Amino acid sequence: MNNPNDVVAVGSPRFNDPALADTERRDGAAAAWQQALAATPVAAAAAAARGHFAVGLRDGSGRSFLAVDRFATRTLCYRVDGDSLRFAERADALADDAADIDPQALFDYLYFHAIPSPRTVFRGVQRLPPGHCVSHQAGRTDLARYWTPSFDESAAPPSFAAAKARFRELLSAAVAAQLDGSRPAAFLSGGTDSSTVAGLIGQVAGRPAATYSIGFEAEGYDEMEYARLAARHFGTEHHEYYVTPADLVRGIPLMAAHHDQPFGNSSALPAYCCALKAREDGITHLLAGDGGDEIFGGNTRYAKQRVFAWYDELPAALRSAVLEPLTDSGALDRLPLLRKAASYVRQARVPMPDRLQTYNLLHRLGRDAMLTPAFLAQVDAGAPQTQERAVWREAQGAGFVNRMLAYDWRYTLAENDLPKVRGSTELAGLSVGYPFLDQALVDFSTTLPTRYKLKGLKLRWFFKEALRGFLPDEIINKKKHGFGLPFGVWATRDAGLKALARDSVRGLGERGIVRRDFTDTLVDRHLPEHPGYYGEMVWILMMLEQWFRHHAPNYRLQD
Repeated sequence: MNNPNDVVAVGSPRFNDPALADTERRDGAAAAWQQALAATPVAAAAAAARGHFAVGLRDGSGRSFLAVDRFATRTLCYRVDGDSLRFAERADALADDAADIDPQALFDYLYFHAIPSPRTVFRGVQRLPPGHCVSHQAGRTDLARYWTPSFDESAAPPSFAAAKARFRELLSAAVAAQLDGSRPAAFLSGGTDSSTVAGLIGQVAGRPAATYSIGFEAEGYDEMEYARLAARHFGTEHHEYYVTPADLVRGIPLMAAHHDQPFGNSSALPAYCCALKAREDGITHLLAGDGGDEIFGGNTRYAKQRVFAWYDELPAALRSAVLEPLTDSGALDRLPLLRKAASYVRQARVPMPDRLQTYNLLHRLGRDAMLTPAFLAQVDAGAPQTQERAVWREAQGAGFVNRMLAYDWRYTLAENDLPKVRGSTELAGLSVGYPFLDQALVDFSTTLPTRYKLKGLKLRWFFKEALRGFLPDEIINKKKHGFGLPFGVWATRDAGLKALARDSVRGLGERGIVRRDFTDTLVDRHLPEHPGYYGEMVWILMMLEQWFRHHAPNYRLQD
């Protein structure tokens, strides 16, 4: 656990100014940051670096300066105590015995399955959002954004050949920049992103990558065949591990204890098993493919939401005078062939980004049926959507597609997937790099026409076409999957995992957060009926209770 101190300088910042770069090479990153602060305003100093970093320091004038990179690949938390500012990489390092658990943060966790910055689970402890910096002096704390996603959608589109050449050049450079001189290695799920990284390692390092994949002996969840295909294609030193229910029973308490606040991404355990296998083989640094979907338009929801967006292009009179009255009256629902049309209209009428939460489990299961009245009385149930709407408005110069990407840069990457990979590799004793989040590559992506990212309903069209011939066609054409976890299925079949899940979920009922009747119904009735669907909520609640047991075992909701 990190303790608060006067200097935190982690990651691998790359300074744009040659003088700062020289200082960093000669005296270290902290000295370069001090030099940048002496010459420029706080926001400019934060923007002077690229790469993956978090920095916190105090200068000779008594000013404190904090910053994290544009995607918060490294994290930094802070707390104001009187006139002083304390900071550390972990929120729990700033939470003393008197620190209160924030009920609003718990609600945010149930909504997002993580606690988005700037809030943390501890009242009074803040986490720096991506692309932000903090200046604190004489009792005044200023949080500022130094970088905002910006897209140039008015520029003349480059030719495909020119864009392809530039993309391949930048991607190779990004992979090379993330290697640290140790034995080159990468996660390999068999998808386009991890396969690309694995293949490029062989080119830029001059030796095959060591690749690590995990599988599941559960129908519909295992795609090891694609990882093996990529490994054969690129000649990697391939390693596999099949995750078992027993791995989960052992790993769930470890993962919950490791995170500084509740974290519910179920892919964290498979990623940990994969990283642990690499560590046992002597690997110290892994490259990950995170970011490719969000930078170049690869998530299936982008195509789905574009279909809903077409509704707004219909004549207003047709929508308001015909389609919406018919839908509201229920007339379309009485005709089997038109029920889907009614469902489409209902969803299309919901504005973005609210529409992205149509299937949010907290909405679907019903917060009043799930959460106790005492808990709900202490939270603002609308706060998560208020934050989402603000983030949705932030992207500069962005149309519909790019706005979805920028939204995912915050919520999918910075608040979810990157903490997942960072936490899993840290727990296994490894460091990690993200080539797709190289700033030059991200900047390049913002200049691409939106049709290069989503061509009609074809996801990440440019990315796939630019890598055709490098990646096997089977991987380019495969459906997206990743390291999905068959937790719900296993929790209905494995006695040990079922017992852990049931005991954990019921524990939240004892804490006064979740209704006791809901916990019993969820595990004993709903989960066996639909393991894949209800398993996600069981996992979310289980990880919350496991976090409490390791970090705040005596917590009970105060009325």
